[in-house]
Amino acid sequence: MDIPSAQVEFSPSRLYLNSATVGLPPRKSVEAMETATADWIAGRVDPLVMDNWVDLSRIAYARLARTGPDRVAITAQVSTVAGLAAAAMGPGDRVLLAQEDFTSVLFPFLEARDRGVEVELVPLDRVIESIDSRTTLVAVSAVQSSDGRLIDLDGLRVAAADHGALTFVDFTQAAGWLPFGADDFSITAVGAYKWLCCPRGSGFMTIGPELHDRVPALNAGWYAGEDRWSSIYGPPLRLAGTARRYDTSPAWSCWVGAAPALELLADVGVEAIHRHDLDLANRFRTGLGLEPGDSAIVSIDHPTAGRDLAAADVAVAERDGRTRLSFHLYNTVADVERALDIIDGG
Repeated sequence: MDIPSAQVEFSPSRLYLNSATVGLPPRKSVEAMETATADWIAGRVDPLVMDNWVDLSRIAYARLARTGPDRVAITAQVSTVAGLAAAAMGPGDRVLLAQEDFTSVLFPFLEARDRGVEVELVPLDRVIESIDSRTTLVAVSAVQSSDGRLIDLDGLRVAAADHGALTFVDFTQAAGWLPFGADDFSITAVGAYKWLCCPRGSGFMTIGPELHDRVPALNAGWYAGEDRWSSIYGPPLRLAGTARRYDTSPAWSCWVGAAPALELLADVGVEAIHRHDLDLANRFRTGLGLEPGDSAIVSIDHPTAGRDLAAADVAVAERDGRTRLSFHLYNTVADVERALDIIDGG
């Protein structure tokens, strides 16, 4: 599927440049959720059908993250996954964090200091150089929520491997537009309601079997069982042998909407979306006299941009004292030109 064909699926009623806050749903997701809601109202919800939506979502996300479905777990929040990674750390372990990172990455590890885990906070641009033989785990976002800065994923992977450190990477602001391979990192997490265009309450974790013994499945319930529907009552513990052991019980309607969105993005291809999103973001940067960048998120320090865009009913965000715009699959060159006209006119 090409970009123009995919864009037909989206129908915002305003100029929308705020995917870094929440992504827009494709028509197929909306229709699937409407059908599921009608079934719920009519008393016709079938849990096995809902399981199928979860399975389809897992498969589609695996395509986007360049991994296998057996390495993908479902979750609802990034902090839940970060909490599992933090629970794998013990007294004397040392965790390296970026001090300006999103708190869903930071807080679970900061809380672990009460258990004797050592935490080192450094600026994002010093994370990779700070990895050394003392580092047990590096936890960082692939793309910063506040301003769109990227960490060098290849550099992170190599430095961690050179020093025998584990890695936890939050791909919430990257998955859906930035190509990456989840298998390059020990544990990854993503909230799927932004660039992946899924309902809020859907998300993913990736982890390899070599870490199953180290990372505890603290949130395990019946849905984490080897056979879900024979894992409802009583002992013994019988977790799935794959990453499904980390599944949390799904909020069904979220996954009804997630599967069509993820399949759409996978059919278009992350590489094509990456080219499209960066082209738009860099057209916008050029229009403001800025240097080209490597992120689909543009953060600008402009005295009136946020106010003028809001007055023109353009969806953007204010983060860390700056105006944040994000360009995605459903945006066009005309959107860029309109935003620039509003800022110039202001």
